[in-house]
Amino acid sequence: MLSSLRSTVLTLGLAMFALPAQAFDTTARAAYVMDQTTGTVLLSKDADQPLPPASMSKLMTLYVAFEALRDGRLTLDETLPVSEHAMSYGGSTMFLNTLDRVTVEDLLRGIIVLSGNDACVVIAEALSPDGTEAGFARYMTQRAKQLGMDNSTFANSNGWPAAGHMMSVHDLAVLADRLISDFPEYYPLFAEEEFEFDGRAPSNKRNRNPLLKLGIGADGLKTGHTQEAGYGLVGSAKQGDRRVIFVLTGLDSTATRAEEAESVVNWSFRNFVERTIANKDAPIAEAEVWMGAQRTVGLVPEDDLNILLPVLGDENVAAEVVYDGPINAPIAKGQKLAELVIKPEGLPEIRRPLVAVQDVAAGGFLVRMMTVGGIVLTDVIGNPLDAF
Repeated sequence: MLSSLRSTVLTLGLAMFALPAQAFDTTARAAYVMDQTTGTVLLSKDADQPLPPASMSKLMTLYVAFEALRDGRLTLDETLPVSEHAMSYGGSTMFLNTLDRVTVEDLLRGIIVLSGNDACVVIAEALSPDGTEAGFARYMTQRAKQLGMDNSTFANSNGWPAAGHMMSVHDLAVLADRLISDFPEYYPLFAEEEFEFDGRAPSNKRNRNPLLKLGIGADGLKTGHTQEAGYGLVGSAKQGDRRVIFVLTGLDSTATRAEEAESVVNWSFRNFVERTIANKDAPIAEAEVWMGAQRTVGLVPEDDLNILLPVLGDENVAAEVVYDGPINAPIAKGQKLAELVIKPEGLPEIRRPLVAVQDVAAGGFLVRMMTVGGIVLTDVIGNPLDAF
């Protein structure tokens, strides 16, 4: 059998208007917007360029801390000591001192709500392989690579300006996605608007996330600002069954950050809609079968296929089925045989697997003889169509 890459061009029809999607124009230095529900990337601007992340990199410290809680290496009511090194940090802090022993829960809230640089170091030194913040930063870098964050390198636990401390906005979005998906029990902490720790910092008790009070479904995650990085925000919002994750960085003021973030959320929910374009029980194409009891097998998605599309998009969605065939029988129902490549206008292409809709048994003796005979006949006389 000679197998080759086969493709079938499809048009998946939807009742939509014939206007292209309007791209979002942001003044951010870099930006990334993803519909978490469908995995659709709605906006990508310099998304893989490593940039100073400021306090947004505290999300990685939180992720490692949540892993330690899950694994039993930390507990929420456990108290941790504060070192001279942790106390030495300026900027946004919990005003910790070396006489304190602070619960892990308070440290986590101090990082999330108060953006405490000192709190990050207390957690870092507790979990570091060598007991130092630098050792924890090296661990974070290794763990980030394991999570698919290839453009992240950490020099400290809190985003304090340091040579080589870099993250891309794409990596920050990956991290936000993992925090929401992997630790739903802790994610509500990101929506807390206020945390008063021991009455020490009345001027630093409110969450800096400008979206939490707007009633647009925003419930996280982390702001950031340094002179080098500008103003940034890793945000997420949920409306109905849809959740959007977005990252903006390099903005010039808190006001601009608030305006851009709100605009991104509104644009993401108002200009795109989730639609079902294929059902798991309705074949959308057929693949050729080699020496089977049937000559073809129907192809279906593993589950009902929902994708995000522009509200004012083309009435038809271009798609292509690609597979290496003909496919050897026997074939089992649910066996992955092909890939559906969907090409919505104005959005990145989407690839989803297609599976066999039913079993196809191997052909009997007569089928095999007819197939072999057909090959021999073709070799002897050639393709009759070649004469025309």
